[in-house]
Amino acid sequence: MKQLICIECPRGCRMTVTQPEAGTLEITGNACLRGDAYARGEILDPRRTVTTTVATVFPDFPRLSVQTDKKIPLAAVFNLMEHANQVILNRRVTPGDVVVNGLLDGSCSLIATDDMKWREKIDG
Repeated sequence: MKQLICIECPRGCRMTVTQPEAGTLEITGNACLRGDAYARGEILDPRRTVTTTVATVFPDFPRLSVQTDKKIPLAAVFNLMEHANQVILNRRVTPGDVVVNGLLDGSCSLIATDDMKWREKIDG
């Protein structure tokens, strides 16, 4: 038995997941179908969007916040972080720009979530 709190909507349903027989899951406590899908995903294939920072060569912007462009398997988070910790960005980017492409066998990218060009917009 596993207890989960759903994060798919503001209700925060407290769910219980049991496995009455091999290959089946029984989910109770969810108020909607999104809760059922969330619980199945958490038990069968947990995934996360990873948010972190990467180093840059710019003294006025030494670190840039980034995140994965999609949810990745929970087991791959440490592998992704090893790659992210080695990045040194040498160009200015804006939110949504790809910072690193082709991580995790080409299935994932890191995208910028901060604007490194905002000073240029103000001063220009």
